[in-house]
Amino acid sequence: MQKSECHGGVQLRNRVTGNCDQRISSSTQIKNRTTVQRSKSSSSTSSPESTRKHPRPSDKLNPKTINPFGEQSRTPSAFAAIYSKGGIPCRLVHGSVKHRLQWECPPENLPFDPLLITLAEGLRETKHPYTFVSKEGFRELLLVQGAADKAVPLLPRLIPVLKAALAHSDDEVFERGLNALVQLSVVVGPSLNDHLKHLLTSGSLIIIKAKIPTYCSICC
Repeated sequence: MQKSECHGGVQLRNRVTGNCDQRISSSTQIKNRTTVQRSKSSSSTSSPESTRKHPRPSDKLNPKTINPFGEQSRTPSAFAAIYSKGGIPCRLVHGSVKHRLQWECPPENLPFDPLLITLAEGLRETKHPYTFVSKEGFRELLLVQGAADKAVPLLPRLIPVLKAALAHSDDEVFERGLNALVQLSVVVGPSLNDHLKHLLTSGSLIIIKAKIPTYCSICC
């Protein structure tokens, strides 16, 4: 009887121990699977591939276009800030062939001070739509009747701004500044002569001489 009882006790103890081992093993496997799943989840969220922005087709077509919904790497320029707040009284109208500006009121009714200077400062922009708005706005404002009388008093303030555009490292900015200077010279005439000596450099003199009208004595 003692051997039978001992044998039965050993079997019961082994059965209990086996069940405990199975439960411990199952618990360990569940914990391992949970740890692996958490590890995969954290790696997928922090993976560079998951955080990498996919390029859009428009990025290739117009890489310099400003993204109003993206994070800006630097503080917006003065012109960009004014434009975003509606300080430029015109808006860009996208056409199928070419863009154009739509003014809130006739340009001849707008004060040149400080609008013409603000548009001249925008010539140094390198992103769309600022580049188009500043260039086209400056040109159209100088085409209004009586533009000469409004622009001549602003020459001391316009010249340093145009000089900054001509000294810019971007070739397109230089071209916009040069075109704006030519447009301004056509409107104000000889009144520009006294200011050109502060504007021209030896490197740009040859280029500007071919574009500025002959009445500019410094170029002739």
